Amino acid sequence: MVLSEQRAFEPWGDADRRVRIIEAAERAFVRHGFHATTMQHVAAEAAMSPGNLYRYFPSKEAIVQELCAREQAERARSFAAFAQADSVIAAMAEGLRKNLLEKPREKMQMILEIWAEAGRNPAIAALCGAIDANVHDGLTGLVEAAKGKGEAVGDLDADFAARVMITVVVGLFKRRAHEGDFDGERELALALGIFAALFRGHISPLLAAEAGGAS
Repeated sequence: MVLSEQRAFEPWGDADRRVRIIEAAERAFVRHGFHATTMQHVAAEAAMSPGNLYRYFPSKEAIVQELCAREQAERARSFAAFAQADSVIAAMAEGLRKNLLEKPREKMQMILEIWAEAGRNPAIAALCGAIDANVHDGLTGLVEAAKGKGEAVGDLDADFAARVMITVVVGLFKRRAHEGDFDGERELALALGIFAALFRGHISPLLAAEAGGAS
């Protein structure tokens, strides 16, 4: 995907305006669905003219690209802080609480809209793939940090552990978006129980042949 290069100079106030546009786009994606949302919808949500909107972002893909860049920067700061914490698992628990429970449910719904669009739009698929890889790399780093602190067994496969955590968290994001009676504390405890067992080495892959033999 080719996006217009950011201008070398932006008038005073443009950074704040870009933030407001991103926030307006998030609301529009939830209100209309990502696929159906037009730049006109985003402009209306941001209380600005479409022409003015195009000064900042040439397309929906450009908006999502900046949204993802902001999320990635925040995620990098969080992963670095988790790795430096006395307890990696406790720090991850706080991170999950912040991102899964304390953020508005509409945020999860918007994320699902973008994931759905990735099945139709190669540019969005590429962005989502980059995010997935970034999250995976961050989690493998946290597993190694936990090993160093004695919170995880030394022979824990960091790639496997990261994939387990991604699978659990993605499922919780989907459920938070769709379930009106979602019990955040209960489901957070479920996730943390899985992570604790994982770090102790109590969860391992079960091959299909092994599963068949067990029956």
